[in-house]
Amino acid sequence: MINNKKIGVYDSGVGGLTVYEKLKKLMPNENYIYYGDLKNQPYGEKTKDQLIQYAEDIFKFFIEKDVKCIVMACNTTSAIAYEALKDKYDIKVYPIVQSCANVLSLLEIERLGVFATPVTINSHIYKNEIYKYNKEMQVFELACPEWVKIVESNMINASSTIDCVKKYLDTMKQNNPDKIVLGCTHYPYLRRVLVNIWGDDVFIDPSIIFSNYIKYDLEKHNMLNLSENEGTEEFFVSANPNEFKIAAKMFYELKNTPTLVEFAGV
Repeated sequence: MINNKKIGVYDSGVGGLTVYEKLKKLMPNENYIYYGDLKNQPYGEKTKDQLIQYAEDIFKFFIEKDVKCIVMACNTTSAIAYEALKDKYDIKVYPIVQSCANVLSLLEIERLGVFATPVTINSHIYKNEIYKYNKEMQVFELACPEWVKIVESNMINASSTIDCVKKYLDTMKQNNPDKIVLGCTHYPYLRRVLVNIWGDDVFIDPSIIFSNYIKYDLEKHNMLNLSENEGTEEFFVSANPNEFKIAAKMFYELKNTPTLVEFAGV
């Protein structure tokens, strides 16, 4: 039965665990596969063709694993690769930006800031998707290219990190946003630093919206795993499995070291 099949979740590294952890809490009886493409990170500096190739390789890997759906827990490939791949495979796909845009557009605010990778910002995916539902909301986008490397290198508490984060907050403050979306799944790892500088009620973690949307949609299509047993989980990476396990501790404790799986085309 399709209900018992696994959910495939991927990102360029540990960032997607912010989504995975919430999915696991919401739907503990589901079976999961997570893929972290550490070999090719950071995605935010790659070309469109590269990003589509990375996403397609991961899609094929998940399909070979017979998953029931694919969760693009990566804002960058959601922005760049989703349109190219969404109709290519006969499987349900959840892209984080497009899935969250409708909910974000309903916020009772006038000015929304977005922090994301350079590729995501240059695509204007958040602004364009939100404008489909709410043309009155002003969206201010700002790329933070260093932040993914800070998280993947576990440098969150370094003094240089605080200076770097403050630089982008000072720039965003000039737009006087009511709320700010952390538009990369790595960025919630920096929440403590962000909150210490600006306060807790400003920042939006899309992974919360995203995970709730996925559960709602799976239920609507009768695709939830109805087992009462706790589901299984498997982790795969394209490089540095030990580094991934260590970095993951910031948000999710892995029981085993991920399995190394590389793709010939990457």
